[in-house]
Amino acid sequence: MRILIALALLVASTLAVQAQNRWVTIENFSGVTMREFYASNRDQRTWGRDWLGSQLLYSGQSIDFNIDDGSGYCIYDLKAVFMDGQELTAMGFNVCEQASWSFN
Repeated sequence: MRILIALALLVASTLAVQAQNRWVTIENFSGVTMREFYASNRDQRTWGRDWLGSQLLYSGQSIDFNIDDGSGYCIYDLKAVFMDGQELTAMGFNVCEQASWSFN
């Protein structure tokens, strides 16, 4: 009986983690237009796709992304690339606990 209870608690906690919100608001207050945005879970070896695609994120604007890649991860590395060539990264960003990433 104890094994069944422990198993049920494990399944419930796993489902709770997987059901967490992975929406992140990217806020650009840098004074420079952002041209690329990347988010990859901590075990990916590449940045993957550009989430902005053909869009630009002008200074003073924000955009929301659901970066849930189906892996169940909460920890992501984030990277922003700006029109002036500057790149900013946030390694180990917890998207399940932090709702926004802002640039000043």
